[in-house]
Amino acid sequence: MKRQPAWRIFASEFNDSTVELKGEGEMTPSYVVTPLGAKLNRLFIIGVITDIENVSEGGEFVRAHISDPTGVFTLYSGQYQQEVTDSLSNVEIPSFVAVVGKTRTYTPEEGGDLYASIRPEQIIEVNADIRDQWILETCINTKDRIEAFIEANKMEDPNVRDLKKLGYSTNLAEGLIIALKRYENVDLSKYITLIEESLEYLISDRESLTDFVEKDKKIIKKEENELKKKKVDTKTEEKENFEEVENIVLKVIKENEGEEGASWDSVTKKCGKFGLDDDTIEEALTSLMDKGLIFEPFLGTIKTT
Repeated sequence: MKRQPAWRIFASEFNDSTVELKGEGEMTPSYVVTPLGAKLNRLFIIGVITDIENVSEGGEFVRAHISDPTGVFTLYSGQYQQEVTDSLSNVEIPSFVAVVGKTRTYTPEEGGDLYASIRPEQIIEVNADIRDQWILETCINTKDRIEAFIEANKMEDPNVRDLKKLGYSTNLAEGLIIALKRYENVDLSKYITLIEESLEYLISDRESLTDFVEKDKKIIKKEENELKKKKVDTKTEEKENFEEVENIVLKVIKENEGEEGASWDSVTKKCGKFGLDDDTIEEALTSLMDKGLIFEPFLGTIKTT
C-alpha cells in the first residue's frame, strides 16, 4: 500500500477540522479533511512540547501537547507504539520537537463535534532554527491551499480533474472538493491572518519556551471550558427536547382518554405519527408517571390525573 504523504499544517487549521473520511477495511486509510482541503492521514509538525501526562494507571498511555504559533496539537501514544511512547515520555519539557504521526479522531457522542488528534510514529528533539524553517514552509503550504481554494470557488463545476490541470496534487484536489461540499462559509481571512502572524513571529523577538508553555496552558484551559460549555448546552437542549416529547405524549393521552382512560397501544400508535419511536414514547410515559401527571388504572390503560 502506498505510504501517505506527511502534510505540514498549522495547529489552528488542523483543530478546525470537522470532516472525517473513514476507510473501508483494515488496509484502507482514513482521512481528516481540513477547511482548506488538506486530506490528512499523516502529518509532519514541529513545535514546543509543553506537557506530557499519563492517562492510564500503568503509564502505558500518554497524552502530550505541542504548541506552534497558531495553537496546540494534542498527541496520544500507547503500548502499541511503545518505542515512541517511551521517547515521548522522556522528552525534556519544554523543548522543540519534530513529530511525524497519523491523524486520529474522537466524537464524544453520536452526531456531536469531532476532535482531531495525532498518534505519533516518530519524535525527535530539534533546535529553534529547524522549527523556524518548518514555520516558513508551513506558511507556504497554507498559502498554496488558500490559493487552490479560491481557484476551486471560481469554477462553475469544481472537480478534481480541472484542479489537477492547474497543477494541484490529487490529494489536495480531492480534499478541496470535499471541503467545498462539507464546510459552510470558510473564513479565508482567518487563515491569511494566521500566515501573517506566523511570519511576523519569525522576524520579531522570539517567545521563550516558558512563554510557549504559559500560552499553551491558557489555550488548553480555554478549550476545556468550551467543551464543558458545549456539554452543558447539549444537556440543556436534550432536556428541552424531551420536555417537548412529554408534552406531545400527554396531549395525545388527554385527547384520546375516555372515562376509563386510553389504551397503551393506541397512545403509542398515535404518538408515532409525530415521528416518535417506541422507546422514546415509553421513556416519556415513565417520566410522566414519575411526575404524577398520568397513572395506570389497570394494566395496559393510561389516564391523566
